[in-house]
Amino acid sequence: MTMTAIAARAAGAARFWGLALLGSALLAASAQISLPMWPVPATLQTLAVLLLGALGGPRLGAASVALYLAEGAAGLPVFAGGAGGVAVLAGPTAGYLLGFLPAAWLAGLAGRGLARQVLVLTAAHLLLFIPGIAWLAGFVGWERAVSAGFVVFLPGTVVKTALALAILRAVRRG
Repeated sequence: MTMTAIAARAAGAARFWGLALLGSALLAASAQISLPMWPVPATLQTLAVLLLGALGGPRLGAASVALYLAEGAAGLPVFAGGAGGVAVLAGPTAGYLLGFLPAAWLAGLAGRGLARQVLVLTAAHLLLFIPGIAWLAGFVGWERAVSAGFVVFLPGTVVKTALALAILRAVRRG
């Protein structure tokens, strides 16, 4: 490999991880816009996750989320309410947080075309509820996990998915 190729590869990696760091900062900021609910707060994180994937692609979206989770696990106050530490990743919201990874990756496949974008963003948003509800059920039981960890979030899910779609389409037109 030539020095030029090595420099180009290093520049590409620096750009990728710089963008992932910015993505993790966006996700951390979105976590602080929160409606305190029990057992899971309502935040703008799912909107950020959809946008990170849809605008950055599957690799960058998932890398941004992974970096965010690592920052939180290391104790940085990036989770909802300024929380941080591994205890959050063992608490009631852990399944949702981990569900951000596949959701961001899937959102990265939104591509072009309205029908595909609607389908992929909706599927990505719903995907993160699977590990979220499954994990939450260990704390509150299945019936309560579905009602307090999914049903109550459906109106916000519709709004945030539509907003992500509108932002994606506006950015892609420009």
